[in-house]
Amino acid sequence: MKNAMRKKATIYDLSVLSGSSPSTVSAVLNGTWRKRRIKEATAALIRELAEKYQYTANRQAQGLRSSRSGLVGLLLPVHDNRYFSSMAQTFEAHVRSKGQCPIVVSASRDPQEERETAATLISYSIDELFICGATDPDGVHEVCEKAGLKHINIDLPGSKVPSVISDNYEGARMLTEAIIRQFPADKPLAPEELYLFGGRNDHASHERIRGFRAVKRDLLAGDPDICIQTTGYSPNNTRLAFEAFYEREGRLPRALFVNSSINFEGFLRFMAGHPHETFSDMVVGCYDYDPFASFLPFPVIMIRQDIESMLAKAFEVMEEPRPAPTVHMIRPELIKPRTALAGPLDALKDID
Repeated sequence: MKNAMRKKATIYDLSVLSGSSPSTVSAVLNGTWRKRRIKEATAALIRELAEKYQYTANRQAQGLRSSRSGLVGLLLPVHDNRYFSSMAQTFEAHVRSKGQCPIVVSASRDPQEERETAATLISYSIDELFICGATDPDGVHEVCEKAGLKHINIDLPGSKVPSVISDNYEGARMLTEAIIRQFPADKPLAPEELYLFGGRNDHASHERIRGFRAVKRDLLAGDPDICIQTTGYSPNNTRLAFEAFYEREGRLPRALFVNSSINFEGFLRFMAGHPHETFSDMVVGCYDYDPFASFLPFPVIMIRQDIESMLAKAFEVMEEPRPAPTVHMIRPELIKPRTALAGPLDALKDID
């Protein structure tokens, strides 16, 4: 047994060590031992041995026996911004609260990579897949459908299964109105002084642009087409768009609607190469939330998407036996300038 303990113990190893049958060990480890009237002293011994010899459940073997592996997947576009990292953190907490194991992966906004990553997760016998911000959610759906895997879209909608997304139109209206009202009555904003930078040909960008235009027409009585600068979601492309504007105009607009935190990063890269006077009298709105933006030298108004409510709704819909491919919209929150809020990352525990 000494050699066997060089690797993590199995149920059969614990059976030999404890003098109990494998079925007794299994009942203790899965929490059903009281129903089988196993003595508490026996259960305590088995749990102590499991901890001592680093027993871990074989999820794949469990899946073969029960048709449920306990693994739940989240497919992200990227990891490295606060919105998607908060999405991952909140998702993991939801999954663990159900006694399951989360798997979080990204596909870099590449449709082919999205499908291949979904297929790989399916090969590990995941029970469910949450598809967040996919470039081609219906393409991922086809992979999941062939495997009979339950799945749902978050952040960007598909047409084949339910989707839970932010109300991007209403959020854009809230943000655009807040930007305009930030200016004093004696120095009002003109339609050509408020620009939108960022976004691409996706549902979220379309809805944000639609809300932006609607409020400009209502409050400023105009919306020149030149005021929409779609740059994609690349920080560097966004930076180059700001550089081109500044070189052409010799200044920045008085007010900016920045389409996402990734585009906002491009704006910050542009800022790094220019004197502070360039930004002294402007107002910026960002359709995403990051507390660091609260402390820039000009007002930054932000939209925080309600990740907790989005995921809670997604898990609720996932419990339905045959949910219709409905789009569920969650209202986001407007965050005033100079405001740093707590979020899911604050739940991380410090280690002394």
